[in-house]
Amino acid sequence: MNMLVAKDFGDDFLWGVATAATQIEGAANTYGRGASIWDTFSKRNGKTKGGRTPEIACDFYHRYAADIALVKTLGFKVFRFSISWSRILPLGKGVINPEGIQFYHHVIDECLRQDIVPYVTLYHWDLPEALAKNGGWMAFSINADFNAFVSLCAKTYGDKVKNWIVINEPFGFTSLGYMLGIHAPGESGVTNFFAAAKHTAIAQADGGRILRAEIPNASIGTTFSCSEIIPYTQSASDLLASKRVDCLMNRLFIEPTLGMGFPTAGWDVLEKFAVSHSLWRYTERMTFDFDYIGLQNYFPLVIKYNAFIPVIQAWEVKAKNRKKPHTSMGWEINADSFYHIIKQFAAYPKVKNIMITENGAAFKDKLVAGHVHDEERIAYFKLYLAAVLKAKNEGVNITGYMAWTLMDNFEWAEGYDARFGLVYTDFKTQERTIKDSGLWWQQFLTK
Repeated sequence: MNMLVAKDFGDDFLWGVATAATQIEGAANTYGRGASIWDTFSKRNGKTKGGRTPEIACDFYHRYAADIALVKTLGFKVFRFSISWSRILPLGKGVINPEGIQFYHHVIDECLRQDIVPYVTLYHWDLPEALAKNGGWMAFSINADFNAFVSLCAKTYGDKVKNWIVINEPFGFTSLGYMLGIHAPGESGVTNFFAAAKHTAIAQADGGRILRAEIPNASIGTTFSCSEIIPYTQSASDLLASKRVDCLMNRLFIEPTLGMGFPTAGWDVLEKFAVSHSLWRYTERMTFDFDYIGLQNYFPLVIKYNAFIPVIQAWEVKAKNRKKPHTSMGWEINADSFYHIIKQFAAYPKVKNIMITENGAAFKDKLVAGHVHDEERIAYFKLYLAAVLKAKNEGVNITGYMAWTLMDNFEWAEGYDARFGLVYTDFKTQERTIKDSGLWWQQFLTK
């Protein structure tokens, strides 16, 4: 297995790194950019580790050329980044910010100049604060606003960018931001979550249709977070709890896209929601035939029935408590489960093509004498790439893999504590140091 080389995956397999605007750009209050929900949320007491904000992050706004050069140095062909909605539309709609528009032209042109393929994510969790004041993803008006934003991006950059991702991890931001309140905008409750979920399911298909109409020869995808859900025991209650969690985490957003409507897993809470949105005007509007779907996997979940947990009545049994290997964030390292979840998504007949659009691990990296020896991360990538290859060799049409992430960055509620990068970022000096894992990738891709 240690002998894995990039050529094993085929000559046309795409290798890339993924990033997101809020996590790397900085320049949060300058050059005409409006506030996003993450700017506001991170300033609220106790919402991020150490009260850290994305105000400066990795200062990619000023360093993009050197950072794209790093992508090339590491041997990758694809750079995935997102467009900050409030950088080009400071109020979320209406007035356009020319400096914001220009910035993404510079980034795209720099990618093309360095022979790197730009993959653009339209929505990577950073809703303009002005739209959050009207209810954000919970409000009916969000779909028209999102469509106008997508249309502007398609018309502005569509002649140069052919690879698009509509929405990043719909379940991630709707559950963490609108149900549990631990991510921006910090709303909570099942009703808020279902409203946000409905509008997001519509938005991903609407976005796909707009890109299709505006951009000839575009390759259009959207990305889903996914986790193999493993019942703690084979008891009926654990099995049912696992089914409910799987329905929410893995099925809720892909099935409407495939024209199947919202899944229910025989669960009354979801049945009510699904029935109220089963009219053809919903099911048809939520359906879009994507060229590829992106899968983003970090961990499996082991689920146990728990009557005291409201609504879902399920509880995660942590990797640490099960004495399983895990990352510094407590996420279980389990490449077999990565393989299983790829197979689970590939089993949908309408899924034609899968790309792994994020996968990676956080460890407690230390910069010592100009080096970061992150052997654990190298071991992680070897295991997970072997799982991708296994699925591919069994006939799953997997056409690319993007490592999360290029460099250590603002990791949402984790602030700057969780380091996922192939490149070490010193947040005081903004100095970049390629970690051993980055050097490993360089070798792996150029062998």
